[in-house]
Parts: sequence; structure tokens; C-alpha cells
Amino acid sequence: MTAESKSKRAALVTGAARGLAQGVVADLAARGFRVAFTFRPDGTPPDATLELARPRGAEVVAIPCDHALEGATLAAAREAEEAVGPLDTLVHTVGPMIARRFERLTLDDYRVMIDANLRSAVEAAQALLPGMRERRFGRLVYFGMHGSHATIPMRGLTVYGAAKAAVVAFARGLALEEKRHGITVNVVEPGDIRDKSFDSPAARDVVEAVRLLTADEAGFLNGVVLGVGGGVAVVSE
Repeated sequence: MTAESKSKRAALVTGAARGLAQGVVADLAARGFRVAFTFRPDGTPPDATLELARPRGAEVVAIPCDHALEGATLAAAREAEEAVGPLDTLVHTVGPMIARRFERLTLDDYRVMIDANLRSAVEAAQALLPGMRERRFGRLVYFGMHGSHATIPMRGLTVYGAAKAAVVAFARGLALEEKRHGITVNVVEPGDIRDKSFDSPAARDVVEAVRLLTADEAGFLNGVVLGVGGGVAVVSE
């Protein structure tokens, strides 16, 4: 990627105040992207991500957003474009996980997990795809759950697993529809990564997966589900 092409790239990363997405923001900034990222208003503040990413030489802005609220993701995407310019890249990592047996889940738990995982993914696409189509280029990367492409079950994650499986199905269908516009849509499925700090080996592998799928040259990597789980197949008995 040339310096000229780097200067033209702009990305939105959701849910990046901490965890794996924090490293994604830092890497995009190091690659010369202008980056906007969201953080939950009543959650972890964005300061650590800003401190990590800004010294890497690119413009980075933080946008408060509760992705569980209808319309919030759409509004955040529009605010991001006002802040850093037309977005050609989305890395949608956000999505709360409530680990609880189904007998103890409430309908409010269901709504939060479905809305913040699936509806936010749909809203982000609705907001960004028109501009990407017009410019004939786009990279969308969604985060699933380890094994969600095959609906591998995990005890205590019945609804969360269903939400992430829906995200994968949405992404792969979108990949077919949008490829004619020069837009790719792919999924990263992180494994059970306990140390999500930027310098941990597993977190770096997630960053590398996102880097691959967002590259200029990755135009034929489309509808891919890339597992970053160390080769472990998760089955909960």
C-alpha cells in the first residue's frame, strides 16, 4: 500500500474503548487510516485507546454510542464520517455477551444481545454502504463468536451464540450482494482469548486478521469467516 493510498483510507471501529478492538484501532492508525471509534457512554472511557493510537501518526476520534439503542449506530456512523471523512472501512466488534443459562435469561437480556449484536451490524451497513457503492470500494469486517459460523453450541451462551450466528449469516449474504460494487464483507471469529491487551500474541493475531481483510489488495477475499482460535474446536457438553 502506498503512502498516497494510506492517506485516503478512513475507518470506523465499534466498541473500541478496550479489548481486541483497541488493538485494531492502533493498527489502523499506524497504517495511516483516519480512524473513528465508538465507546459506551456509561462504560470504559476512550482515553486508553486514544493514548495508544494517536502517537502512531493518524487522526483518531472517539464517539460515544450505545449500540443497543435503535438508531444509535446509524447516528454514530454519520458522526464518524463528519469527523474523519468518507468511510471505506468498518470493523464492527461491538456486541455484549451475557453468559447465563437460558432458564435465567430475561427478555431484556435477549433484546440487548440481539439489538447490540445484530441490529447494530445492520444499521452500520445501512449507514456506510451507499457511500461505498458510489466510490466502488469498501471493506466491512464483522466479529462473530468462535464457532458461530457452524452454530457450535456453548453452555450459557444460547442467545449470544444465536445473535453472533445471525451476524455471520448477515455478513455472508451481504458479501454476495455487494461484491459487484467492489465491497467485501468478511467475519473474524476470535477464540477464547483471555489476555486481550494490545501486546498479547493472540490479540496480535486478531489484529493481523483484520489487517488482511481490510487491505486494498484483498478484493477477492469475500464472504470469508476467519477463525482466530488457535486451532481449538469449541464444543460444550
